[in-house]
Amino acid sequence: MSMLEQAVLFLAAATLVVPLSKRLGFGSVIGYLAAGVAIAPFVSDVDGILHFAEIGVVMLLFVIGLELQPARLRLLRKSVFGIGMVQVLVTGAALTVIAHAFIDNWSASILIGYALSLSSTAFVLQMLAEKKDLRSRSGRAAFGVLLFQDIAVIPLIALIPYLGDTAIDLDGPSPLVGLLTATLTLAVFVVGGRYLLRPILRLVAAAQIQEIFTAATLLLVLGSAVLMEHLGLSMGLGAFLAGVLVADSEYSFQLESDIQPFKGLLLGLFFVAIGMSANLGLLLTEPTTIIAITAGLMALKTVALIPIGRINGLSTRDSLKLGLVLSQGGEFAFVLFTLGLSQGVLDPTLTEKLVLAVTLSMALTPILYLLNERFSSRLIEAEPPRPFDEIEETDHEVIIAGFGRFGQIVARILTMKKIPFTALESSSDQVDFVRRFGNKIYYGDASQVELLRSAHVDKAKVFVLAVDDVDESMRIARTVRQNFPNVAIFARARNRQHCFALMDLGITTLIRDTFLSSIELSRDLLIHLGRSPERANASVAMFRKHDEETLLRQHAIHHNEEALIQSARESAAQLSRLFEADAGASDEPAPVKSTDQ
Repeated sequence: MSMLEQAVLFLAAATLVVPLSKRLGFGSVIGYLAAGVAIAPFVSDVDGILHFAEIGVVMLLFVIGLELQPARLRLLRKSVFGIGMVQVLVTGAALTVIAHAFIDNWSASILIGYALSLSSTAFVLQMLAEKKDLRSRSGRAAFGVLLFQDIAVIPLIALIPYLGDTAIDLDGPSPLVGLLTATLTLAVFVVGGRYLLRPILRLVAAAQIQEIFTAATLLLVLGSAVLMEHLGLSMGLGAFLAGVLVADSEYSFQLESDIQPFKGLLLGLFFVAIGMSANLGLLLTEPTTIIAITAGLMALKTVALIPIGRINGLSTRDSLKLGLVLSQGGEFAFVLFTLGLSQGVLDPTLTEKLVLAVTLSMALTPILYLLNERFSSRLIEAEPPRPFDEIEETDHEVIIAGFGRFGQIVARILTMKKIPFTALESSSDQVDFVRRFGNKIYYGDASQVELLRSAHVDKAKVFVLAVDDVDESMRIARTVRQNFPNVAIFARARNRQHCFALMDLGITTLIRDTFLSSIELSRDLLIHLGRSPERANASVAMFRKHDEETLLRQHAIHHNEEALIQSARESAAQLSRLFEADAGASDEPAPVKSTDQ
């Protein structure tokens, strides 16, 4: 089969199988693996395709590097070196001992143990991105662990020649010399790239030829990978470092945009090639062995990660999710097994079994992830709820309910004016996050009368209702109104309907989320378009006054939809007349009336 025919076969299989897999909820990676299994009998050079498709993993690591600005990398240090390093060491050691119990060869056992301790960066990140779970606590922890695993590949690759049966040439170059040479070249690459990459990219961008900038992007990724490979290091490391070096440059978004189509296609090809390379016949001839290796690998990695996650501050639910997400073997296991085979550390039969087990573990991970989503809701119900915080005996004049973006700005201004306040927040995750920055905040549900009494709301002058969720906001507002009628409520409203509901309770001091910020932006926009600052201020002040008066009028009829619509039309016409009159009294042209029907 020619190269063009193979390309058509790959594209046809992916186009048919991947959308079906995603529609069934298994994700695209399972679809690629299934497509590879389906077309395997029609392809001859599977190893060559797999080697070429590893460029997809290289490009993925470049994109990961692009997302790691130095500041973000510092924030991830706990996940990388806290969870990631412990996971690799503990899981690798446990798998090594188990492997040695069956094959009685320490060299092979060490290689197997630490190769299987690595999870699939490409697989997990793609799956989490599809599930929109990358920014969750478990997703961030998984990202940190995968980052450490990618770094750990380097010493593992360097170790394999010393595990093999092939004798090392003592008269040849010293391994220490090779290590020092590689380290020096790596340092030159990092330092030189730091000062040379931006000027080169700036020069290429100045030409304003899109395809040349795309070519420069590919040159940066592939050139870095080839350089590291010639040093005897991981190609992925070179691409990753190249990404980190330009992560905080002005070209990072353009670089990521240019590399994304290549990365997606080659990653898909990589998983198709893995599916093709799996010897499914072993499932028929040795089903017990293959199932035992797969199940044992996934169970051990999951069980090991749960306590590691808990020790590092993750909840039981997040720790379980972390364990399941990282329970599979990874793409670097294929690389390490291939090297081990070439160095005489592993025999071909054992290698085939391990490759199939890793492939099956990848295929099973999305299924376990889906099952966990259903199981986790029961786990949350089974876990005892976190008790609310004990509030100190303080009589503050201000109580703030809700400590998100809105409530924190109020709190910062009060702090500057040295006005004490008590802050309440119903999200335990938000409480833990805010406390890391040194803020004093209490965990509790402000809709419960007992908590409000312990916070001495009856002795406060003002209750700031800064909660984001409309239903929760209304529950709190009713509780405060009914039990503490003498406290003034300053409320945040999501929209006009929320305003009307709060006004029904007699709350009149309220601010809509985006109202003032939109007015500020409009004022700056008018000035940018040539209006004087005085006229721009007058225009937005007129709009604000008219809108607030309209809100008060509409409150009386907001339960009558027809009357509300009619009021909105009349208000818009009145506002138009006001602006026309204002334009006529100034030196500015009157607004052009729209002719749209």
